[in-house]
Amino acid sequence: MKNTTKMIAASALLACAGAAFAQNAAPVSEPRNVVQLSATGTVEVQQDLLVLNLAASKEAADAATVQTQLKQALDAALAEAKRNAQPGQLDVRTGPFGLFPRYGKDGKINGWQGRAELVLEGRDFSRITTTAGKIQTMTISQVAFGLSREARAKVEGEAQTQAIEQFKARAADLAKGFGFSNYSLREVAVNSNESMPGPRPRMMAAEAKMGSFSDSAVPVEAGKAQVIVNVSGSVQMR
Repeated sequence: MKNTTKMIAASALLACAGAAFAQNAAPVSEPRNVVQLSATGTVEVQQDLLVLNLAASKEAADAATVQTQLKQALDAALAEAKRNAQPGQLDVRTGPFGLFPRYGKDGKINGWQGRAELVLEGRDFSRITTTAGKIQTMTISQVAFGLSREARAKVEGEAQTQAIEQFKARAADLAKGFGFSNYSLREVAVNSNESMPGPRPRMMAAEAKMGSFSDSAVPVEAGKAQVIVNVSGSVQMR
C-alpha cells in the first residue's frame, strides 16, 4: 500500500513538472520576411596553362614484347622532356600505362596491345611545344588549356568582390520593393569555378604521324577563361 502511494505521488509530481515546462517554453516561430537570393561575379582572363599529352601505342603477339616496346618509347620521351623541364614552366609527368588483350573472331586472345602516355604541362608554351616536337618515340594525342593557380588567384578576389556587391545591391532592392527599410544577413555561401566561353579548345582526334613536326614547335593558341564566383544565401528584411 505504501509503495502504491509513493508511485501515485511521483506520477503527480512528474505531471505537474511537465505542465509547468509546457507553460514556460516559448513557442518556436517560423522565420518570416526572409528572402533567398544569389549573385554572380565574372572576370575573363587569358589562359596561361598548356597541358599537352603525348602517347605511344604498340601491338605484338605477347604482352611482354608490348610492355618492353612501350617502356623504351616512354624512357626515350622522358629523357628528352626532362632535359627541358623547369618547375612551373614545363613540368613532366607520366600518364596511364596499360596492356590489353586483342581477341580474334573465335573469341580467343590472338595478341596484345598497349598504350603509354606522357604529359607536358606549364606556362611556357614555346618550351613545351618545342620539346614535344623533339620527341620522336611518342605522338601528340591531346592539347588543352587552362588557368594556372597564380592566374586564378589573381582575379578570383575581383570576381568575389563583384558578386558580394551585387548580392548586397539585390538584397537592398528586394527589401525596398517589399516595403522594408533595411535587411540583415542570415546565411551566405560562396563558390567559385572556371569556365571557357564559346567553343572549347579542339582536342586532337587522331594522333599526329611520328616525326611529322621535324623538331619544330607545335602550333598552339590559348583562348580565354572565365573565373566565376557565386554568392548565395538569405536575408531578413526589416
